[in-house]
Amino acid sequence: MKRIPDRAVQPAQPSDGQALRGTRKRIELKALAKINLGLDVLGRRENGYHDVRMVMQSIYLYDDVKIERTKNPGVEVSTNLYFLPTDENNIAYKAAKMLIEEFQINEGVVITLDKHIPVAAGMAGGSSNAAAVLFGMNKMFGLGLSQKELMERGVKLGADVPYCIMRGTVLAEGIGEELTVLPAMPKCTVLVAKPAISVSTKVVYEALDSKEIVEHPDIDALISGLEKGSLHEVAAAMGNVLEDVTIPMYPVIEEIKNEMKAQGALNAMMSGSGPTVFGLFENKAQARKAQDKIREKALAKQVYVTNIHGARRNEYGA
Repeated sequence: MKRIPDRAVQPAQPSDGQALRGTRKRIELKALAKINLGLDVLGRRENGYHDVRMVMQSIYLYDDVKIERTKNPGVEVSTNLYFLPTDENNIAYKAAKMLIEEFQINEGVVITLDKHIPVAAGMAGGSSNAAAVLFGMNKMFGLGLSQKELMERGVKLGADVPYCIMRGTVLAEGIGEELTVLPAMPKCTVLVAKPAISVSTKVVYEALDSKEIVEHPDIDALISGLEKGSLHEVAAAMGNVLEDVTIPMYPVIEEIKNEMKAQGALNAMMSGSGPTVFGLFENKAQARKAQDKIREKALAKQVYVTNIHGARRNEYGA
């Protein structure tokens, strides 16, 4: 494993946009969703944050984020989802405002969020939007911030933001901000299903704090599977300690997991605090069949077949 280098990173490929004073006037980015291949909670800090040990993975389910530079000062946010805030309660708005204030930028930005990542679903959609805004404005205004410097600012917005700036296959420790690059995830198809419920991360962690954790996921076995490039070992070692509290609240999560496994998933698990479930499949045909079954049984409306971001060939060379 290696620690991240202090260098610029491209969390998305921007369009060229129109030049303005040597920088871009408009940038379009893809803000990728994440899944947790493993999630363990080690304890709770006095400030309320939790110490975690997680293996995070980016997937090709994404929101489109467009940033346009304007002469009018301030931040304007619009989105395709009517129920999302577009003011200072939106994390993408906060990210833009942070950089404008720090660097005393006299111009403004208009941010358009075309969202496809399920909301309140344990997939870091909001954090990924904020990461894209930090990255895009860094390029747009020529701020010259390195990856490390972007991540230092990102953690002030949320624990997942530094990871969303980095992306890939990563071990997250501390409150989620201590990141270590892991060997790339073996190539596979990912099925994502979000039932028609929303889960409060705060409520889930409060429920976890009120009980004793009996069994912790084997994060080391998961890392070993990644080091070997073995999809089967990775799948076998998957585990999420938060399932013990979220699934009793929402049994449909277990139903979706079981359906994915019945249709050939090597394993299926809840991502983050839920309620989204993902399954790992060796081929797309099995994932498509599972997608159809989940929709047929009305277990979830938002069901997507996608791929791993930055995957490498698996142990069979596929």
